[in-house]
Amino acid sequence: MGFAAFAQDASRLALGAFATFGAILLWSRTRDLAWTFLIIAAILTYADIVLATLRGFGILGEDLLNYRGVPVLQIALADLPLLFAGLGFVMAAARKRIP
Repeated sequence: MGFAAFAQDASRLALGAFATFGAILLWSRTRDLAWTFLIIAAILTYADIVLATLRGFGILGEDLLNYRGVPVLQIALADLPLLFAGLGFVMAAARKRIP
């Protein structure tokens, strides 16, 4: 692994940790379901970053949680953040605000 790849992984981990920390702080202060879905999306995105980093360093194997050759964990961590973010945006857009 060259320096450029290491710098990219390190910056993704650091910025992902910052975003996740902010999401957890916001989670403790809000009860809004739309924000909660966005917070869950941020946490799942960071889990995907950590998993990819551990795979890249060779700590975890590529066959982690495979079901009949399908990488279930990898697919779930790639798709669930988008699902939760989409749900949060739809819920926020569907609110009826009285001016």
